[in-house]
Amino acid sequence: MIHPNSFDGLPEFLAVAKRMSVRKAALDLGKTPGSVSLALQRLEQRLGVLLLHRTTRKMSLTEAGKDLLQKIEPAAQAIATGLDAAAQSAKAPSGTLRLIVERLALSHVIEPLLPAFRQAWPKLNLEITVSNRHEHFASEGYDAGIQIGSYIAQDMIAVRLCKPFQWAVFGSPDYFKAHGIPQSTSDLVRHECIRFRRPEKGDVYRWEFVEKGSTVRVDPLGSVTVNDGELMRSLAVQGVGLIYSSTFHTSRELAAGTLQPALLECSPGSDGLFLYFSKAAKNQPKLRAFIETCTQLPKR
Repeated sequence: MIHPNSFDGLPEFLAVAKRMSVRKAALDLGKTPGSVSLALQRLEQRLGVLLLHRTTRKMSLTEAGKDLLQKIEPAAQAIATGLDAAAQSAKAPSGTLRLIVERLALSHVIEPLLPAFRQAWPKLNLEITVSNRHEHFASEGYDAGIQIGSYIAQDMIAVRLCKPFQWAVFGSPDYFKAHGIPQSTSDLVRHECIRFRRPEKGDVYRWEFVEKGSTVRVDPLGSVTVNDGELMRSLAVQGVGLIYSSTFHTSRELAAGTLQPALLECSPGSDGLFLYFSKAAKNQPKLRAFIETCTQLPKR
């Protein structure tokens, strides 16, 4: 069993054994010769054995001192190496960076970022969990996550990863041609809406708008409910109904002209994808390395 004072006097003993001089050992340790001598005496008293022969001209190890030195010097070197490695890890990224990432971020952030990150930090391991359920972020041991800003807890630090985007209603050109474009939130009751059940909470998402300075939440009416965003957008492209999404989620469809926005003027505000992490984690070298790579990624 290791007692609290088991290592008392050992640094002084090692230093004296190396230098064979209390004065020189004291200089190495940044202590006074008197404190070094006292530490050695207490060590010998505790062990009940003489470790050093002392004369006015010369100092040498006793047989017990040689035996002790032989046993503890390799351990002392291993401890010093371990401490150096620990100190170095506080400066250089190392270990495994664990991220939880919502699926939307894969093509927009992770895939374009990962090659540059691996090239910059080849010895740093990266573990990515793809999930839209981030409520157990801290308890499951993640270093950081990537999620839509409005879903991130307020006590987290967030770094923007994309340009601001807007939430709105989207439909295909054929749908709008057949059923008209809603001009206000009250028009939505006359439209077929594709409802979205959030996998992380199990509820049907309410469509949120800002109209005449007030927040308006709409429970969409429709015969189709899905829990997958990609399927939802695909059904909207086919003209099955209207969806509530963002200009970021629908960027490919907007570029191709297969979806068109409506009620953009009622958007509840700009949002975005963010890298988020706790205040306690912000100084981790491995996380700082990832943040640095993220900031160099062009925002789309």
